[in-house]
Amino acid sequence: MEKIVPPAVRIEELRRILREHEYRYYVLSSPTIDDFEYDAMMKQLEELEQQYPEWDSPDSPTHRVGSDKTEGFASVRHDRPMLSLSNTYNYDEIGGFYRRVSEGLQGAPFEIVAELKFDGLSISLIYEDGMLVRAVTRGDGITGDDVTANVRTIRSVPLRLRGDDYPHMLEVRGEILLPFKEFDRINAQREADGEPLFANPRNAASGTIKQLDPRIVSGRNLDAYFYYLYSDEPLAENHYDRLMQARQWGFKVSDAVTLCRSKEDAYAFIDRFDTERLTLPVATDGIVLKVNAPAQQDLLGFTAKSPRWAIAYKYQAERVRTRLQHVSYQVGRTGAVTPVANLDPVLISGTVVRRASLHNADFIAEKDLHEGDFVYVEKGGEIIPKIVGVDTDARSIDGRPIVFTALCPDCATPLVREQGEAAYYCPNAEGCPQQQKGRLEHYCGRKAADINIGPETIELLYSRDMIRNVADFYTLTEEQLLTLPGFKKRAATKLLDSIEASKARPYQAILFGLGIRFVGETVAKKLAAVYPSIDALAAATSEELVQIDEIGERIASAVLHFFSLRQNRELVEQLRLVGVSLEAETVSVPVSDRLAGKTVVISGTFEKHSRDEYKAMVEANGGRMAASVSSKTSFILAGSDMGPSKREKAEKLGVRLMNEEEFLRLIEE
Repeated sequence: MEKIVPPAVRIEELRRILREHEYRYYVLSSPTIDDFEYDAMMKQLEELEQQYPEWDSPDSPTHRVGSDKTEGFASVRHDRPMLSLSNTYNYDEIGGFYRRVSEGLQGAPFEIVAELKFDGLSISLIYEDGMLVRAVTRGDGITGDDVTANVRTIRSVPLRLRGDDYPHMLEVRGEILLPFKEFDRINAQREADGEPLFANPRNAASGTIKQLDPRIVSGRNLDAYFYYLYSDEPLAENHYDRLMQARQWGFKVSDAVTLCRSKEDAYAFIDRFDTERLTLPVATDGIVLKVNAPAQQDLLGFTAKSPRWAIAYKYQAERVRTRLQHVSYQVGRTGAVTPVANLDPVLISGTVVRRASLHNADFIAEKDLHEGDFVYVEKGGEIIPKIVGVDTDARSIDGRPIVFTALCPDCATPLVREQGEAAYYCPNAEGCPQQQKGRLEHYCGRKAADINIGPETIELLYSRDMIRNVADFYTLTEEQLLTLPGFKKRAATKLLDSIEASKARPYQAILFGLGIRFVGETVAKKLAAVYPSIDALAAATSEELVQIDEIGERIASAVLHFFSLRQNRELVEQLRLVGVSLEAETVSVPVSDRLAGKTVVISGTFEKHSRDEYKAMVEANGGRMAASVSSKTSFILAGSDMGPSKREKAEKLGVRLMNEEEFLRLIEE
């Protein structure tokens, strides 16, 4: 008689078998069964889970493909900043890196791990008790988007870790990539469908992971490689062994990873992949060198932007020859007109290049460009195509010299060029459609008003005369939005909610979003720190502005010019009337001795205030901060995602855990 297997047992058995085959196929690239067998088992598991929903589990292989659209992406603050790396392009600077590391370690010996620098979308994965619970993009390095539902569809990302020796809480960082083969397939399909093509695999990967429908993500066959682990609990003793540990737990780690015991070993690795990288199935843009010992990494520390214990070596850009068809022009939000070379399509570093930047009129004159010229094209840093030379020997006698346009390509206004400026500008700021749309897009950016709207929708609203300046966003109604093609009530509500939420954005973000020339994100922060309201900034003099660190005459002049224009002053008033934040909010820090004699540890992420703000509150109320839990700890201010090791130690020592609300009540009593 055939033995009857209980459904729960068969479900778990199928999951185990499917996980094993996914690991062998997508991580090890050594499948042991064919697609037919795999699909048959997957179908059986799906049917059993539908029949017995009480045995459903979020880490089941069937949950890799989502069936419903997500509601957008929540912003998540990284527990540890995701910093960028310092770049170098020559061996002398690699030697300088070795010297700096040696000096920082006071001459102590050290090893270097050499890795491929993958050219994709950086991602942080959080695992609790071996299960994937969160996937967050790099974002601005401090805050990223929660894209867990989409990352679950990537077959090389384990939903549950292999083995049982992993820590309770684990963060793994890596890169999401679109293989060249998939990139070509997707672009061929998009071309057949009349859709715009992706520029390169990195843009395609980034655009894919931000799709609102996980089914689309699943169909694009993204891949992922991993290169760093964090945990409050013990891991392997060095970085190289941690990568091998990650591989055992089911993560895809590049076979190229090499332990270098000398500078010459690192040079040999770089030389080897100067040619081998061109045959890899995914895009890379260099080599990363990391100090192997985590203790030495901690000793070396970080600069404001990058770790001192790592550096990225970028290969010289690939150069190819192709024909210049003609020059077109783009108008930016500030009115700057940029020439663009339209080229015969050519393959560079794995992507097809059709356009390249020509920078400005001086560049065209310097290169003496003619229509039909054969030009040499590089991809700077293997990303941005640029023309670096002209094959004048192949020039046609019929080729006409390219003369920079005298009129705005969008509104036909005569261009102007200010003294000392390289660019020509369209002075028709209020009437030039491209400038208007550029300002609207800039204002909605994540680092500005953070309104969840894309360029296509802005173009649609603009074409219907619904918006002309940024204040017009706040007058949009559901009735108006429902007249737009493809707009349903849910989409309209979502956009209006996002617009309403933007009113509470920090003053410095709104200031950046106004698009004042030369006022980037950093300058906006500096101005907001000195002038805590837009009225105060509008009243500032040039002499006062140039006293601010890094604010020179050029920026001061741009700020004064912005507020001198009537339309800009009216725009500020319109924003004020609809309730947009135009004043800096200061964190209320009550000064008292309520925490005198108390030692506080802060752990986790918080909703009401940042960790730095809570630290300031503790110290302002007489308390003392500590980094680790001990018998001297008075209490732990505990947020979400609190480290499990701190929690366990607190329980062992009997240290109280206090949430945000309790803490705020304590200092306000």
